Amino acid sequence: MMKEKTMGGEKHKSLTVAPFECAWREDLRFREAGRGCVAFEAYAQNDVTLVFREQVGSQHYNYKMDSCPNYTVILGSHRNRRLKIEVDGRTVVDVAGIGLCSSSAFQSYWISIFDGLISIGRGMHPFQNLVFQWLDSQPNCSVQYVGLSSWDKHVGYRNINVLPLTQHHNTLWNHIDYKEYQEEVSGDDVASGDENWGLVNFLESWDLSDVIFVVGHERKAVPAHKIILAASGEFSFESSVDNIIQLPSTTYPVLRAFLEYIYTGQTQVVESQLGSLRDLGVQFQVSSFTKQCEELIDRFKMNKKIFDSGKKVEIANNTLQVQQCGIFPCEVPGAARKLKRSLVTGEHSDVNIYVEGHGFLAASHKLILSLWSAPFAKMFTNGMVESSSSDISFSDVSVEAFSAMLQFMYSGELEMDREGMSSLLIPLLLLADRFGVIFLQRECCNCLLEFLSEDTVCPILQAVSSVPSCKLLEETCKRNFSMHFDYCTTASTDFVSLDEATFRDILQATC
Repeated sequence: MMKEKTMGGEKHKSLTVAPFECAWREDLRFREAGRGCVAFEAYAQNDVTLVFREQVGSQHYNYKMDSCPNYTVILGSHRNRRLKIEVDGRTVVDVAGIGLCSSSAFQSYWISIFDGLISIGRGMHPFQNLVFQWLDSQPNCSVQYVGLSSWDKHVGYRNINVLPLTQHHNTLWNHIDYKEYQEEVSGDDVASGDENWGLVNFLESWDLSDVIFVVGHERKAVPAHKIILAASGEFSFESSVDNIIQLPSTTYPVLRAFLEYIYTGQTQVVESQLGSLRDLGVQFQVSSFTKQCEELIDRFKMNKKIFDSGKKVEIANNTLQVQQCGIFPCEVPGAARKLKRSLVTGEHSDVNIYVEGHGFLAASHKLILSLWSAPFAKMFTNGMVESSSSDISFSDVSVEAFSAMLQFMYSGELEMDREGMSSLLIPLLLLADRFGVIFLQRECCNCLLEFLSEDTVCPILQAVSSVPSCKLLEETCKRNFSMHFDYCTTASTDFVSLDEATFRDILQATC
């Protein structure tokens, strides 16, 4: 049964679904088939159930009996002890220990679908407090209508909102073609021919290299980057001549495998290479690599009959979590500390950053900036004046925001106290958009959602309405404004600075 409540001039739709029924409404549908997010509050002992179908289904339980393809998400299944996802009536996820429901008060949830990627979380704001994700290997990209259902007890729903979704709102970032996004923000092909952008693109690349290994009797030259090597181990560049490290007794395949581990976090080798690889790990104190080589050598010694000495074995950094964004595959936790320290000390830096009106800001590393930012990568690698210069200067930027962006690039985390964050988030978001630092944009959007209220909605909305990748935040702000329309238009005059199109959308949502 449908109820409508009016509170302070605002209309809040609530819906109570009886056992074994399903409620459908024409307004509960994705704007784009296969892509959307539904945010809602629910009150139930168990079995908060949402159904995503290509067409509106039956109001009664026999909606499960027809042949229309669908996804079904059940929060608090099995008496609030499990989370379930069904595809066309077939259970594909059944996870124990996730009790999400409450019979004492309404709780907030969100569920998004993006080309078969189903994300589930708690809270009022989508893409925060992620609880679970599942990716359908054969996605149904036609689901569009949202049904609200129950099992054997009544379920109450209210404040139900269906939001648009684009790939930039997807929280499983590995599911996105990063190069495609970099091309979009930069207007050019930064990593031509590469499917994924990251440190792997600089493996054995002469771009931005500042040290050379010379290996074997053939004296093959292999380029590398001091900042990455220094973060992963102990490399003595001071003792090298002209930044050349001589390794006459090391073969190229062994060095290649060693560098591949440092740059990507994994490599494959045959048994005959393990001893030489371990020796490199010992020489340059890459401890996790050395340990894994020694463990594999011991296994081969103990199980000679089991292992095929000609078969490749994998060495992988299982502690690969230096940065939450996964840009750097270096060993943890030492690598994170070393990277952050290198920004403070300027060790191995190759570019000095200046800000007009402030002067010198930091001694940085072109490679680190290029890993995060397509515009920086273009600046340093395509023959522009900055490619050969050791100094770059920027105007019309906030010194505090630029410094915070640099800190993020070296740590993968937004490291600010709450007071500083509240004043810096908007200029930092705009700076991240300017330089295409998409992971920082995501973090700023998440933090702005935490700060979002009827007092902050206008400044946030004014800032993000010009940022194409912040559409979800923009839609959430418009919804917040429309829900508190009287307050937002009387408590201050901030709303007058909103553009006409934005205010028209708010008025339509309010009506």
